[in-house]
Amino acid sequence: MLSTPPAPESSFPYHPGSLLSVLDLTVEDVSRLLARATALEHMDPLIRDHILLKRRVALLFYESSTRTRTSFELACKALGVDTTLVSNLSSSIEKGESLKDTGLTLRALGAEAIILRHNSSGAPWLLEASTRLPVISAGDGMHEHPTQALLDLRTLLAHLRPGSGAVNEQTLAGVTVAIVGDILHSRVARSNMLLLPRLGARVLLCGPKELLPEQAARSGPGIEIERDFEATLRQSQAVMMLRIQAERLAGLQLDIEEFKARYQLTGQKLAAFAPSALVLHPGPIIRGMEITAGVADGPQSVILEQVTNGLAIRMAVVERALTATQGGRA
Repeated sequence: MLSTPPAPESSFPYHPGSLLSVLDLTVEDVSRLLARATALEHMDPLIRDHILLKRRVALLFYESSTRTRTSFELACKALGVDTTLVSNLSSSIEKGESLKDTGLTLRALGAEAIILRHNSSGAPWLLEASTRLPVISAGDGMHEHPTQALLDLRTLLAHLRPGSGAVNEQTLAGVTVAIVGDILHSRVARSNMLLLPRLGARVLLCGPKELLPEQAARSGPGIEIERDFEATLRQSQAVMMLRIQAERLAGLQLDIEEFKARYQLTGQKLAAFAPSALVLHPGPIIRGMEITAGVADGPQSVILEQVTNGLAIRMAVVERALTATQGGRA
């Protein structure tokens, strides 16, 4: 199911430091996290690494990851946090241990927060309900990837609204962000669809019907579908390309050559239809599929800036997880 309804009144998240969805954050929360990310990024490392000295965080990864896992680990260490990495291939998970029991074990060993990547949508909620620890979602199934949306926002603001300071509901008014490719299976797309329109942006979705059902246009205000890639590029100040998630296609038939002909971002298309647009990609990039090497490495690409911004954003999110209190934010 692609569309996500407004967050209902519930007891989730149990812990105010948890980040399970971008819907857990108000616009004011987003603004504070962005400001804190900048402050931490510019702080003297010798001072910064005492902020959370010897606190304990577990990184629990059921799926492979390069950018997200590494940046979370480096973010923790930059704040002085002790980390332990648990993967499904090097733990009792491989023997069939449940997520609940793994989480309870980590809590019993002294973990004060858990950063979770899981192949099942909703897993962070289950883990938080079981452990009552602050849980940070590092991506759950086809649901969400909240810190990716935050780092994407930071990247967009740096180029489209430089020096904007605090953000509000109109900060991205007049900006169209295109998301192109495999939107059906993308938790990155979903988190951006839930976040960017709240700051005034228009989100334009583009892709074949197999990877972008019509119901996506009903996901919320500020979201539209445009099947014509060239028309999408003409309207956009930023273009986020997504890889085809072959591991989630589950027998879905897709003509790869037709997809490349219609939706691959090439240097020629970029120059002709969006000569000043930013080019984003959450990674991993499949060069020659959704994007050519020349575009990925070209002057309009901010892909590596996204990676760098991930470190700053995740420092702020980890600090929030370990300092928030039940009576409010620390």
